[in-house]
Amino acid sequence: MNFATVSRSLGLLTILAFVGAGVLLLMLALPAGRRWLRRNFAGEHRGLLGLAAGIATFASVGSLYLSESVGFIPCLLCWYQRIAMYPLVPVLAVGALLADRGAWRYGLPLSVIGLLIAGYHVLIQFRPGLDAGMCEAGVPCTARYLAIFGFISIPVMAGAAFLLITAILLVVWTANRTVVDEVYPGESA
Repeated sequence: MNFATVSRSLGLLTILAFVGAGVLLLMLALPAGRRWLRRNFAGEHRGLLGLAAGIATFASVGSLYLSESVGFIPCLLCWYQRIAMYPLVPVLAVGALLADRGAWRYGLPLSVIGLLIAGYHVLIQFRPGLDAGMCEAGVPCTARYLAIFGFISIPVMAGAAFLLITAILLVVWTANRTVVDEVYPGESA
């Protein structure tokens, strides 16, 4: 498989991740959507955590492929995004293996921090004048190695993965609240 095919596939997966995250976040925002999620995902935290761990694994392997196989040198913000993504793999995988209902507590801060870094990275790629000067040494953070479909860069891909993981962990939290409410009425997780 050549790089053009791989990059198109990554672009399609990025769009799919944004759509999936958008649907989940919309459902979380609407009372009827939250009820539906609670009803259908209560007790399904193991599978959801496994899905989030799979997304984090795919994103981590993808970042290594782009740097080690293709030869793209990561900038400082790319490294910070990796620092947020790589630990999500074992944290979420162990949470899934142990069926830990509270694993969202460990993964959510990492995914939100990574999402914020990716968001800033995307912003300065499209508006280089907003760069706060963090990336003056080495590879500039405003450089775009890729522009799949004209707008999907590496930080856009990372942002999509972080957003989808965040949405899934919020679903785990929402479904977990149902279980806690049944066991301890009046308390929330």
